[in-house]
Parts: sequence; C-alpha cells; structure tokens
Amino acid sequence: METSRHEALGLSDDQVLEMYRTMLLARKIDERMWLLNRAGKIPFVISCQGQEATQVGAAFALDREKDWLCPYYRDLGMMLVFGQTAKDQMLSAFARAEEPNSAGRQMPGHYGDKRFRVISGSSPVTTQLLHAVGVALAGKMEKKDFVSLTSFGEGSSNQGDFHEGLNFAGVHNLPVIFMCENNKYAISVPIEKQLAGGSVAARGQGYGMPGISVDGNDPLEVYEAVRDAAARARKGEGPTLIEATAYRLVPHSSDDDDRTYREMGEVEEARKKDSLVQFKKYLEDVGILSTESGAELEREIGHIVDEATEYAEQAPYPDPSETYTHVYAE
Repeated sequence: METSRHEALGLSDDQVLEMYRTMLLARKIDERMWLLNRAGKIPFVISCQGQEATQVGAAFALDREKDWLCPYYRDLGMMLVFGQTAKDQMLSAFARAEEPNSAGRQMPGHYGDKRFRVISGSSPVTTQLLHAVGVALAGKMEKKDFVSLTSFGEGSSNQGDFHEGLNFAGVHNLPVIFMCENNKYAISVPIEKQLAGGSVAARGQGYGMPGISVDGNDPLEVYEAVRDAAARARKGEGPTLIEATAYRLVPHSSDDDDRTYREMGEVEEARKKDSLVQFKKYLEDVGILSTESGAELEREIGHIVDEATEYAEQAPYPDPSETYTHVYAE
C-alpha cells in the first residue's frame, strides 16, 4: 500500500484531520466577523482568509509546550493552533473585558497571550520580527531549548525592521524562523510593484541563512518546511527564512475596497486554489474525510461559532475606571 504524503511526514490521520478542522474553524470565524461588521456590531475585521494553510501548517510544526510566537495581525489560524478559542476571537472582535489579548483595549489582530507564549505585537507592522529575534537571543543566552517563529506579509519584507532582524539573527546564529506569508498585496500594492527581484526567500542568502519558497496553499508543504527549520534551529544551526505564497481572498480589511485595485476575476481564479478546497479533497482522496463526516464537521464548527458569537455579544465591556491601567506607571 502506497504511503500517503502526511504519513511520509510522520503525521497521523487524526493530526491532519485536526489541521483541516482548525483551518475550517478559522475560516468560519472570519466569515462570521465580516457579517457582524457589515451588520454594525463590530468595528473592524482583518482577515486570514486564503492564508489558513500557511498558518496552521506552520504552527503544527512547532512544539506548543515550549516554542514562542510573534505573529502578525492575520494569524487567526496560528492562534487557534496554539490554544486560543473561537470565544477568545469573538471577545476580541467585540472588544469585551474578558478577551485575552488586551482585555478589550486593542483592535482585533493585536495578538498576545502569555498562557501560550505569544508575544504582544505592537501596531507598527514588522516590529514583531525584532521581538522574535530578542526572544531567540534570550533563549540562546539562557541555553533554553525553544524556537521562536515570527510571521509577516511580503510588504513587511521591505521595512527596515525586516533587514535588521534577519541580519542580527544571522550574525548571532539565533534559533528563529522568519515566516513570510506572501499574499500578493501590501494593502493595494501588488507584489510586482513592491518587491525587486520578486522573491522574499532569495533575501535569506544575504543574511547567512537558507531562504525557502513553499506553496502557502498546502499545509503539508508548509509543515515540512517549518519542521525542518525548527530542527535546524534546535541543533544550533541558526535561523531560516521561509516564504509561503498564497492569496488574500478578501479586502485588506473591512475598511478597504479591493475592487479599486484588483480585478474580481483574479480573486475568483485564486478561490479555485483555496487551501480549504484543496486540503479537503486530499483528505477525501486518502479516505480520512467523507461527505457525511465533512458535513458533520461543518455543523459542529457552525455551532461553535454561533455559541462564541452569542457569548461575546453579551459579555461586559471593560470598566471605564480601568482605562489607564497598564498605560501609565502607578
């Protein structure tokens, strides 16, 4: 009997089914947030749609008991793998006091959760790369066995923080993985107008590290690349730059109209390669998912999202008396 792709990677049927389930949960949470925004119930959405395979594949390749994340604002799928729940995401969208990232003080997408070793990101894009390098440096100095992973869009690879972070990590041989989620657009700027040479991965060579390109719509390919990069880092072989190319299926955010800068036919073509469609077919082809079990999974996740939405909408807002807590020294 021929070995399946996931078995060749050492993944069980249950593990790849859980990958798909997490990707689907991320998509359904995201879709619900758009509906809530358009209904005037939440103020802002910034989506993971189209990038779920990259996020889930990468996070599955890490050790969720000891590795650290410095994610960027789209990484809903990554956060679900590391331990946050649908309820956590909805509490954040509604800016309720219970939400774990900022207790209702920050915009959605500003992830940070000490329970799961997720460093709170600051609002300027690309700063999270420097945070991840700092975490990796601390780990190396203290001789601790963990890897830090940071993610970012391809637009961030043109910021100074990217170059400083990669250079420092390369010079000091740090256990950090730089994961570029190339979704083809830096808000409205297409990749051909923002990236000389057309490749983020090629930049790794200039900083003394491997630069690897993978299909960001294939969670197994992403998993393998991150697994291997983590193994290199743990052996003291230093950092890796990974470029996972996918496509942003929706506008940059709920405040963006992508019809002004890209053809809708282009988006429809990208939807044919949607990682959820492709990975579902893979699971069906290898006999892990059937029509019936797929429909049951959709119902289960629909119930989870409904329950999370209802809970978060009724949850209390932060107490106004705590407005300045953690803002000024006391």
